[in-house]
Amino acid sequence: MDQAGSRRVERSRLRGPLMAVLCLAALSASGQTPQQTLPQAPSALIAAREEALARPAGSGFVFTPSGIYAAPGGYSVERPSQAALRLSLDDAISIGLARNVRLKYDRANERAVRGDTLGVLNALIPNLSVNGQVTAQELDLAALGFEPSTLTEFLHSGLLPPGYTFSEIVKFDTLQGSLNASQVLFNLPDYEIYRGAANEARVIDLNRLTDRGDLVLQIGIQYLRILSDQANLNDAQAQQRSARTLFDQAEQKYHAGTGTKLDALRGRVEFQQREENVTVARNQLAKDMIQLTRLLGVPAGQKLELTDPAPFAQLAEMDLQAARITAYRHRKDYLSLLQQIALAQRELKAVKYQRLPTLAFNGDYGVIGLTTGPYHGDFTAVGTLSVPLFREAAQRGEQDVVSAQLTALRQQLSDLRVTIDAQIRTSMLDVNAAQQLVKVSQSNVALAQQELSDERQRFAAGVDDNLPVVDAEAAVADAQAQLVNSLYQYNVAKLNLARNTGVVETRYRTYLGQQ
Repeated sequence: MDQAGSRRVERSRLRGPLMAVLCLAALSASGQTPQQTLPQAPSALIAAREEALARPAGSGFVFTPSGIYAAPGGYSVERPSQAALRLSLDDAISIGLARNVRLKYDRANERAVRGDTLGVLNALIPNLSVNGQVTAQELDLAALGFEPSTLTEFLHSGLLPPGYTFSEIVKFDTLQGSLNASQVLFNLPDYEIYRGAANEARVIDLNRLTDRGDLVLQIGIQYLRILSDQANLNDAQAQQRSARTLFDQAEQKYHAGTGTKLDALRGRVEFQQREENVTVARNQLAKDMIQLTRLLGVPAGQKLELTDPAPFAQLAEMDLQAARITAYRHRKDYLSLLQQIALAQRELKAVKYQRLPTLAFNGDYGVIGLTTGPYHGDFTAVGTLSVPLFREAAQRGEQDVVSAQLTALRQQLSDLRVTIDAQIRTSMLDVNAAQQLVKVSQSNVALAQQELSDERQRFAAGVDDNLPVVDAEAAVADAQAQLVNSLYQYNVAKLNLARNTGVVETRYRTYLGQQ
């Protein structure tokens, strides 16, 4: 919810609890979390932590199944385990949904909003309270204006028993108990605000589900990227071994007098180039592994072993109209806008209902008397009828503001429908194009490998030097890299299509062809 939404609710009678609801909704919708200033740990504690982390796992730390190392000083830190964590794509998504930091923030916001919604409800239901009071008092009658002559006249009036003495200092103890009740009998603005709070809670829930879907998409893409990195690393290592063999052959021919020094030099350059490619591919794989651990919420140094292969399955053609209908039913951002419109409509009703009178009841019943008795009943019953007068200008202004904001939300909904249609069309084009690229890349790899095989035979037979072999190896490396990249793009395009239709969290396996 935007800041304008907060201003709308501020006009209501229950603006205190509901303002907290709207503020948390705005933070969740904007992807932000409440910022807090955390106190700095004492320097001695920091030094102790660093010293403890430098110890071996068995020296003072207790390893738990969750990977927590607990130190004797009372603090704990999660550290990676020595064994590699074997992950399928399903496992990675399950761990990410349970441990991702952003989703933890969303769940905390959701609980806070539901708690504030109960505060809004509390203003509409009966409120009961029990009070008890014991009072000890001492009064100076002279200080209150009772002069001695007045007291003497009162003693001789015959109202008091003979021999009674009247002291100017009076002490007495009283005891009072009561049951208090209050109830709003008729207040349509408050009722509409309460119904709007339910819509607000639904917005928070839909924003959380949107983040879950985005996380599934991110984990899926990162998982596929690592599979692509592993394939590139394997190809680079295979090219390195092949270049090493070619280099050794050129060296042997040069030393045997049947080859030239240029062939040996060319073979060394080719081998070193392939060695550099291996280093680059290994570094990229390590960095993408760190990014995946971050998404999963596990320690950055945790070793991961991906068990699923890179999937390749053609996606069945999808009807554009059916895809749009699916998106309108399942896209959480679209459903969230619908709920925000429903909330704005209730706020508009609440503003209009401010012209109506309100009726409330307050009362209490109890007993009061001296602590030694006797006691007698004591009650109060108050019915309050409030009729708003001379507020028409303010109410019309509030109504115009809410109406304008409702119009803006409807425009956003219309724009989102157009955006969804464009996103689905784009994703379908990407899927079709990437599928064709995969087929072409597979053919290129087969042709490049055949060419390399022919050139190796020619070089081994002494018909030609190793320059054509080097060129053929480069062509094979490029073709394999292109195939890996095309396969990655194809799978990512399918995941994006699933996300744009709003079913990525529930049907990612179907889109990837894993079931």
